[in-house]
Amino acid sequence: MKDRYKQRAYVLGSLIVILAIIFLGKLFSIQVLDRKYQDIAQRMAVKQIKLYPNRGLIFDRNNELLVYNQAIYDIMVIPRQVENLDTAMFCSIFEISKEVFENKMATVSKDLFYYSPSEFIKQVSGEKYALFLEHSHKFRGFYGETRTIRNYMQACAAHILGDVGEVDSVDITNSDYYYQPRDYAGKSGLEKLYDDDLRGARGYKYVFIDKYNKQQGSFDEGRNDSLPSQGANLATTLDIKLQAYGERLLQNKVGSIVAIEPQTGEVLALVSSPSFDPNLLCGSERGKNYSKLVKDPLKPLFNRAVMAQYPPGSTFKPLTAAIALQEGAISPNYAYTCNTLYYIPGYTLHCSHKHDKTTNVQQAIQHSCNPYFWETFKKTLQIGTYKNTNESYAKWYDYATKFGLDSPLGIDMLSEKAGNIPTPEYYNNLYGKGSWRAVTIISLAIGQGELLLTPLQLANLYATFANRGHYITPHLVKTINGKPNPKPQRQETGIDKQYFDVIAEGLQMVVDVGTGRRSKIPKLPFGGKTGTAQNPFGEDHSIFAGFAPIDNPQIAVAVFVENAGGGSEYAAPIASLIAEMYLHDTIAASRMDFEQVILDANLTEILEDEEGEEP
Repeated sequence: MKDRYKQRAYVLGSLIVILAIIFLGKLFSIQVLDRKYQDIAQRMAVKQIKLYPNRGLIFDRNNELLVYNQAIYDIMVIPRQVENLDTAMFCSIFEISKEVFENKMATVSKDLFYYSPSEFIKQVSGEKYALFLEHSHKFRGFYGETRTIRNYMQACAAHILGDVGEVDSVDITNSDYYYQPRDYAGKSGLEKLYDDDLRGARGYKYVFIDKYNKQQGSFDEGRNDSLPSQGANLATTLDIKLQAYGERLLQNKVGSIVAIEPQTGEVLALVSSPSFDPNLLCGSERGKNYSKLVKDPLKPLFNRAVMAQYPPGSTFKPLTAAIALQEGAISPNYAYTCNTLYYIPGYTLHCSHKHDKTTNVQQAIQHSCNPYFWETFKKTLQIGTYKNTNESYAKWYDYATKFGLDSPLGIDMLSEKAGNIPTPEYYNNLYGKGSWRAVTIISLAIGQGELLLTPLQLANLYATFANRGHYITPHLVKTINGKPNPKPQRQETGIDKQYFDVIAEGLQMVVDVGTGRRSKIPKLPFGGKTGTAQNPFGEDHSIFAGFAPIDNPQIAVAVFVENAGGGSEYAAPIASLIAEMYLHDTIAASRMDFEQVILDANLTEILEDEEGEEP
């Protein structure tokens, strides 16, 4: 029995000793070790720092850098940590008044913001930030965050490249909450359309900071850190030299230029005028500059190249001929004697000018003979193989839409608008089914009436003529991080190549001996068609579309110049200069004076004080 009690006493004593050791160890930890870490905690805290990725770069077709990143800094504040602040020095560094400072502090100190970081000053330059860091011990509660903004190498291509700005609630929602408040995202142009590729992926690092928000080393040896991933680089189809030249040609003019490489559908230049320096929408002045651009009566933010809709005028006539040839309504040698008058029930229509007898399609295009194309259109809709005009027009409409003229072409721009080719149903609703004939809608033959095309669609139409019957969907981005962008589609029109050869011959005659002869290019076979779009608000719009060289086309170009008169006045000269610059890399000495006249022309003087409507 005694042995049993001794054994129990031994066990109980051992437990008391063990508990005493544990108690003493805990006491040591509390009094010694924890005091050490408490001291560290009092002096430093762990902070999560968001690491923003470098946004992808953007290049032109010749690997010229167009868009890059520049570091800027946001000044942040945690209001509850602010004490003993040298307000005068702070205001001096950031060039703000004491009143502005106090108003900002009052705003960020409200409610929960008092305990959390708030943005105090946006997009501070590197020079100011360095000065801030130098005196940061005087600005307890304030610290900086590194950000990047976009910079543009040249003051052109603003509508194409787009801009980057701070996200709003819609951007956050549309990104499936990848974006967070204060993040930057693409707002327009390629920056917005390819934002998922360009933005990259953010990272994080965790650091100790002292009471001045200065970093004092990595937390947990960086085990929780993650590196950001740079965004993908874009290689565009643009020739930035040609784009800049096009913008010079349209300076002090309202209109657009679209140039396409026909064989690939690659957009070489896409000019909308007036334009603006894309750098205006970068940095701390972005909001102020955007407001000025919005209020400009000439609407520089409106991308006329893909959004403006114009009657194509006489530039549409070659398509009228091509459809008629394919349908067998006329032959290439169809002749028509124009006495400058054309009679339809209740009306007498006039040819735009006197010219010799038209003995074939080529001469009709050369002379731009209105009666020839009115008659051609009427014969197309009166072919005996169709039961009625509704049925024959439906076939004509089908041909026109295969050229991509009644819907957006699908270029990689978010703002593209469709043209307008009236449907048979439109005329049934307008006139009553069975109550309209070819002569009722005869104005379509010469690109008038309800017909509307965007400059992009007109350039693509002539790229289709250049390719002798097909087009490749126009596009602006060739590769993403070196990998080909999804291959654009080839679209067939259903019209035989032989008829496009006839059209091409007529277009060359326009430039060689017809209405566009003033724009003939030395040593370069160039063909195209002048046009004039009626404008109820002022002078007619000048239009031209064409391609070069005729037999192996490398560029198709369309030009619209608003309030500029006939197509031969400004549009044709501009188109010829664009083609010459692209193919010859210079302008011939014999055309230097010709070029200077275009560069010097100012057609906006009468518009600058008017609140004009979008075309």
